[in-house]
Amino acid sequence: MLTIEVEQEEDGRWIAEVLAVPGALAYGATAAEARSRVAALACRVIADLIEHGDPVPDEARDLFAPA
Repeated sequence: MLTIEVEQEEDGRWIAEVLAVPGALAYGATAAEARSRVAALACRVIADLIEHGDPVPDEARDLFAPA
């Protein structure tokens, strides 16, 4: 399970980050928008790691289960 951390910046923007996924950081006008954007970005980063045969963060290993 990946955890999203969200906080509001001094200028009013919201920033969300998935600490387990390097580079997964996104801004939004609302907390929900920031969460949505960073979740999509984290999925893209994880897909890129899988495509290139790079290690996936432990927290993301349960995203898929063998049938």
